[in-house]
Amino acid sequence: MKFLDKAKIKIKAGDGGNGAASFRREKYIEYGGPNGGDGGRGGDVVFRAVPNVNTLIDYRYKTSFAAQRGQNGMGKMRTGYSGETLVLSVPTGTVILSENEEIEYADLNQDGMEYRAARGGNGGWGNLHFKSPTNRAPRQANDGLPGEERTVVLRLKLIADIGLVGFPNAGKSTLLSAVTAARPKIANYAFTTLNPQLGVMYAHNREFVLVDLPGLIEGAHTGVGLGDRFLGHAERTKMILHVIDGTAPDWAARYAAIRHEMDSYGGGLTNKPEMVIINKIDAIEPDDLKQRMTDFKKSFGRKKKPEIMTISAAGRIGVTELIAAIEKKFLTLEKTDE
Repeated sequence: MKFLDKAKIKIKAGDGGNGAASFRREKYIEYGGPNGGDGGRGGDVVFRAVPNVNTLIDYRYKTSFAAQRGQNGMGKMRTGYSGETLVLSVPTGTVILSENEEIEYADLNQDGMEYRAARGGNGGWGNLHFKSPTNRAPRQANDGLPGEERTVVLRLKLIADIGLVGFPNAGKSTLLSAVTAARPKIANYAFTTLNPQLGVMYAHNREFVLVDLPGLIEGAHTGVGLGDRFLGHAERTKMILHVIDGTAPDWAARYAAIRHEMDSYGGGLTNKPEMVIINKIDAIEPDDLKQRMTDFKKSFGRKKKPEIMTISAAGRIGVTELIAAIEKKFLTLEKTDE
């Protein structure tokens, strides 16, 4: 299934049914009179968050949706049926925005949450409502009101516990495949991952959802490379794993560049708990690794240093220790929240 995290669609609630203008015409009934029923109410358009779906692909090819119109009123004081509510299922984590994306209508971040995006029009009154002592035979009836109509933008922000960020080819996909059952595309060239990939990591009796975000590069917040469009998926994570290619010569510069892109994007990403993962250590001489680790720690100066771990995702070196450290980190976060 193709991944799609943004869609623009047009929705229209159902129009209300028209009121009826009718009269009793029964034999042996001396005094008839108006008996037109009201029109039925138009159906609403409702968005509902559903689990086990992580793409908006259903809204790529069909972009216009309309709820059912209310039935017209009928004689014998019969009210028309109301139109059925149109329920549009979206993945949990979907944000509903205005057409220009400046107004956030709803954030469906829990399974089963609903948002009524468009209200159906009220049904029109039948001529029975217009009867009065001075107007015994009214012939007017109201038309139903039109349903609301609008264009909305659906923006999916995946819900995960941990977000993997870093430069292309840092080994994020390999790490994801090492700690979860996910099988993302892995190759020796930049931008192998073009869409966020999800995986579930198990630690004792707990499970954590990880999302591998396509590689960032310097200038991503201005649209360079794949841009920063996928950083929205990191907004809902509880922790960031910053993966750095250990074979690259400039750990500190790469770390600072990604942090700058996250800060430029906003969304509180730089305030989230973080662990820095130095990957591919099996390709570095031990003495060189020790010296570079010392230099990397010194680059933080007096600033608070994040927790730093060294692994080889491909060689499965340090992976077990990483899983244990992540579990410990989450236990600490949970105690802090209490």
